[in-house]
Amino acid sequence: MKHKEEIKEETCNCGCGCNCGEECTCGDECNCNEECNCGKECKCHEEKSHHHDKHKEKIEKLENELKEEKEKSLRIQAEMMNFRRRQEESLATFKKYANEDILKELLLIKDNFERGLSLESEENKEIFKGFRMIYQNIDKILEENQVIEINAIDVPFDPAIHQAVMTEHRDGTEPGMVIDCLQKGYKYKDRVLRPAMVKVSE
Repeated sequence: MKHKEEIKEETCNCGCGCNCGEECTCGDECNCNEECNCGKECKCHEEKSHHHDKHKEKIEKLENELKEEKEKSLRIQAEMMNFRRRQEESLATFKKYANEDILKELLLIKDNFERGLSLESEENKEIFKGFRMIYQNIDKILEENQVIEINAIDVPFDPAIHQAVMTEHRDGTEPGMVIDCLQKGYKYKDRVLRPAMVKVSE
């Protein structure tokens, strides 16, 4: 009997009816999952709290990983959109200036015709008639492709459209003015196809 009474005294008397069977942190045996009358938490509650914290940490880790994957996916999508845009712009530029190399070659032919037509006279006028027709056809092709001549006489020198190959002092002319054009320059749409080769006043 004495042994049974000792066990009874050691049992926590919180009386909540839990059968956890763990020991209260006060040292008595507790059969609840809340707090013992001593004011301290039962071990079973501490274990559940610890398990809950670990579960919460795992969820937070998974949420962070999911957030990182979403951000990575958005970056990839943005990079793909930028790549597609650059490709479309590059293709559009290629189409816009697709005839650039051919038109440059055509300008050289036009230069030769102009030099030849400068020798036209009354005696050879009939012979040059066919040459002039070809020259006019070349001009028409250039015009249809939006190739226009650059103004290169009596204008301020502009390195963006002029190429200075000679300088000369000329009375009554301000320095930096184009005073002679040695080879015509042309623009192709909004791009310089060939700069004008000029002489500039000094």
